[in-house]
Amino acid sequence: MSETINTPSASLPGGTWNLGDLNVTRFGYGAMQLAGPGVMGPPANHDGAIAVLREAAGLGISHIDTAGAYGPRVTNQLIREALHPYTESLHIVTKVGAVRDQQGGWLPARQPENLRRAVNENLADLDLESLDVVNLRLGDAQGPRPGSLAEPFEALVQLQQQGLIRHLGVSNATAEQVAEAQAIAPIVCVQNMYNLAYRQDDELIDELAAKNIAYVPFFPLGGFTPLQSMTLDAVATRLNSTPMAVALAWLLRRSPNILLIPGTSSIAHLRENVAGAGLSFSDEEFAELDKVGH
Repeated sequence: MSETINTPSASLPGGTWNLGDLNVTRFGYGAMQLAGPGVMGPPANHDGAIAVLREAAGLGISHIDTAGAYGPRVTNQLIREALHPYTESLHIVTKVGAVRDQQGGWLPARQPENLRRAVNENLADLDLESLDVVNLRLGDAQGPRPGSLAEPFEALVQLQQQGLIRHLGVSNATAEQVAEAQAIAPIVCVQNMYNLAYRQDDELIDELAAKNIAYVPFFPLGGFTPLQSMTLDAVATRLNSTPMAVALAWLLRRSPNILLIPGTSSIAHLRENVAGAGLSFSDEEFAELDKVGH
């Protein structure tokens, strides 16, 4: 691996990682929770949302995850209001491939014309001429679904060739779809559900690490059984920490290519997440936690 990939950071746990030629903090920020209930509409506290984004940047976080479907378009507009003009070190990762219905449902929207519209909306709402990273969101609200991604991914490659996108990734994807994307064009990240209890991508994470491709897990505490939650709670209590902190710290240690994007609408919670992810534990404690998902 490149010597610059896991650079120590004085203020944030985990150091940094390179998304292509973009160096980002492994501890990032997910903007989804800044929208209203159900990720629809404006936040209840607009000024609070702006303050959280500015606090994230102030803490040194240089990786913000968003999507035009959040709101829809709300989080991107908040990011622009809070942080534009952006510093050279700040990098925004967005997703396309889904739209919202009137009830807040997530509908696939992966036809080439859908993707072009989504990319242009992201550019307008974020006030950018080119998007740093665009993930193609696959599957549905229940998870990944098998099938070729060639047509939508090739449409994004064309937009990349036109200079509207800098780097590409995939989200909610099967291992086969990740491989298919790589055969079409380089990718810099994969964003899937993964945590201590939900470990279906263990092999994929290791394969991506060997290729210097980032893996970005969402729902770091999703899908736990009561027994698994009890185990995590017990370890957290013994370490005088919280289950969320232990789960985030475990992810950072699991593999150097894992990037975190925990979201919150609270400055206090944001600071807690940053501090918690810096938790250190022994090899024996790591092994104990590792057994939660097996």
